[in-house]
Amino acid sequence: MSRNKISTTVYITQEQSESLRLLHERTKVPVAVYIREGIDLVLKRYEHALPGQMSLTDTPPKAAKK
Repeated sequence: MSRNKISTTVYITQEQSESLRLLHERTKVPVAVYIREGIDLVLKRYEHALPGQMSLTDTPPKAAKK
């Protein structure tokens, strides 16, 4: 991944930190890579809630029920 990255602070639980550290030790993949992959998964899961350009054939999203 050669794109420019920005630095940010993320707070995770002790258990998450330990699991990520163990995963890193076993795979040699940096923890930051796993965190970025997790963010990508969340963004993909909720992409319907993100603003974007609609094509002329797209149907408008349904309004959320209250």
